[in-house]
Amino acid sequence: MRLIFQECSVIFTLVNLVGALSQSFGQEDAISTTIINFNNEKMQITWATRKLFPGKNVSFSYIFKESKQKYWKTCPTYLLTQGYNSGCLFNTEGYTLAFSIMNSNGSEELFTKRLKSDFYIKPNRPENVTFFWKDDTVTVTCNKPEKGVKCLRLELQYKSKYDRGWQSRTSKCCRVGEQGFDPRKCYSFRVRLKRIVPSCNVVDYSSDWEAETFWMNSTLLDSCDDEIKTQSNTVILLSCLMILLLMIFILLILLCKWQRLQKSVMPTIPEPKYIFTDLFNDHSGNFQFSHGYTAIQPVSKQVCRDSCKPTYKRAT
Repeated sequence: MRLIFQECSVIFTLVNLVGALSQSFGQEDAISTTIINFNNEKMQITWATRKLFPGKNVSFSYIFKESKQKYWKTCPTYLLTQGYNSGCLFNTEGYTLAFSIMNSNGSEELFTKRLKSDFYIKPNRPENVTFFWKDDTVTVTCNKPEKGVKCLRLELQYKSKYDRGWQSRTSKCCRVGEQGFDPRKCYSFRVRLKRIVPSCNVVDYSSDWEAETFWMNSTLLDSCDDEIKTQSNTVILLSCLMILLLMIFILLILLCKWQRLQKSVMPTIPEPKYIFTDLFNDHSGNFQFSHGYTAIQPVSKQVCRDSCKPTYKRAT
């Protein structure tokens, strides 16, 4: 039962697609028009007025089958090219649209067309886009639109300053991820929503690109020029550090040279007060001379006490 239901759904979609194509190409050779359904909210239909109606003005009217008001409406807002009507902008009120281009007073029909408006949808930009960078993988997400999520794909494009062009990755709405990013490089990212062709759209319409952002290893930058500035600052800092270390090394060498020069030019003069201190400490006062000479022995304190008393002589 489930397979039968799926087959019926596919057949119904193909029938609608064929019907829309056949209705769209009824008078395509006569007048070429550009049809855009902005997020199923506003319809814009334009034509090459200078080529098709040179020097003439035309009028535009339309009707939606699903609209409550079952009559043809005149264009509420004309688009002008050099003062002549070249398009019409109006609200989307249903799925089955018929429009007609007539002469200025509406007495002669120049072109008519019937189509499915939901086959010409141009989606809005993705909202609330977030980036998540982990290791070498970047994951991008956005809010899900209220309608038509199954017909949308989220496209991610990125490049570094070393890449010649954009690289692209597309996934189901509303999450896309890619691997292989170098955390040392700065990358430019941009995302948009795309309608699936031909199952959902007969025209390959995508949303406008969301604002371009710049990332380097999970850090948001103002631009990839910041990467160059960071690298330049790092080089300058390392250069200054190397120069400082070199100057300290040179100063140490000069200091050693100066100390040696100072000793050779101005030797150190010993203190006379302590010139023989080490000599007495080393020999304990016992000096013996070579070549058979004996040093005079010092007089002991006991002998000196009895025989070394000073004598005094009275003056006459």
